[in-house]
Amino acid sequence: MGQPVREYLLTLCVTVAVTYLLTGPVRKFAIAVGAMPEIRARDVHREPTPRLGGIAMFGGLCAGLLVADHLASLNGVFELSNEPRALLSGAALIWLIGVLDDKFEIDALIKLGGQMIAAGVMVMQGLTILWIPVPGIGSVSLTPWQGNLLTVALVVITINAVNFVDGLDGLAAGMVCIAAGAFFMYSYRIWYGYGIEAAAPATLFSAILMGMCLGFLPHNMHPARIFMGDSGSMLIGLVLAAGAISITGQVDPDSMKLFIGGEREATHAMLPVFIPLLLPLTIIAIPVADLVLAIVRRTWNGQSPFAADRGHLHHRLLEIGHSHSRAVLIMYFWSALIAFGAVAYSVHSASMWIVMMIVMLSAVGLILLLLPRFTPRAPLWAQSFVPPRYRRRAVRHAGTAEGALMRPHEDEAPEAPPAEPERPPVVAGVSGVNGATAIGARSRFPDRRKAGSAR
Repeated sequence: MGQPVREYLLTLCVTVAVTYLLTGPVRKFAIAVGAMPEIRARDVHREPTPRLGGIAMFGGLCAGLLVADHLASLNGVFELSNEPRALLSGAALIWLIGVLDDKFEIDALIKLGGQMIAAGVMVMQGLTILWIPVPGIGSVSLTPWQGNLLTVALVVITINAVNFVDGLDGLAAGMVCIAAGAFFMYSYRIWYGYGIEAAAPATLFSAILMGMCLGFLPHNMHPARIFMGDSGSMLIGLVLAAGAISITGQVDPDSMKLFIGGEREATHAMLPVFIPLLLPLTIIAIPVADLVLAIVRRTWNGQSPFAADRGHLHHRLLEIGHSHSRAVLIMYFWSALIAFGAVAYSVHSASMWIVMMIVMLSAVGLILLLLPRFTPRAPLWAQSFVPPRYRRRAVRHAGTAEGALMRPHEDEAPEAPPAEPERPPVVAGVSGVNGATAIGARSRFPDRRKAGSAR
């Protein structure tokens, strides 16, 4: 068991290194070709930032698959299964569509059609759902049409869920990395714990996906120097969906039963183990919840489900009063709690300590979530010992000659900053442009004092 772990670690490190090293040149290429859209009303960032980060992530994917193909313990995945080739074919297609969208802003329906075609390419090469485990019944075989439709639906939902959550610096890459880590632990246990080799492709996909996200995150953390764009968000969404489809549709759950009678009894007893199989989207529960809420909200308002707005979960966190970094960390926390909590429960469902720990961490998460609503103010004698956010704001009263310090009302809106004269924008690629903050005219985007008003 030690040898596969080392080879997975090597594949992970190579993917991280290739993705990280490619991101810098890709950023310069994006600036040169003008892949920097104007600031939109729903955007949080204040300066035009290059996209096309998915190019580097796709390079990391190819490098990870190439290295794994030449390793002794992982080479069998390519010899016994066609799933890695199916993944690479679908990923190349969805990546190409994303690159075109990052540069030319193609229509949403065209992207949806491209996502379905990419899923169909993987289905044609064998990466599809063959059966699903049903508690109390056992394995239910699907007809080819049922399996293909379910596979396409799962791919499209996962891609759009990741794409919808890509609204803050480092958010999508970090959440998918957390989900991939939890999924790697589960699929590795299925492979080596139960001796089921059909789980090997999903384990490899998860390790490579972690490498793609970890290699891109240093460039994408706040303040981001480059965005992954649709070429990256749709790519990592497809890879995550491929792993879920592989372990759900290719692994026979009957082979994991604990020899306790018939098929129905074994299935019922192994219900905790079936949780990630039945609900693979639990590892990305937050993005899927954001996707469902966005569709309901936009449809209720008479808008297209693909119409962009400022009602996503990360926008809500900014409106509550969280900073950019804190909002991202809160989303990380909930993603890790749900993903690793599901995996832990599937391993030790009889332990009440796991349930108690999940409940306690959920309470902590709720407190952190609502913290800006209950921000304490330190007394006057402790003003110099606490961070600035906990100090009492003071202003000079204009009507008193003594200039006494008065605390403003909490409901008073801050004064708007004075308008700055417009300056001609800096054209991308000219001499002196260094970093995303040097692209475009800063005066066109006045300082937003209210959190969440820019993205």
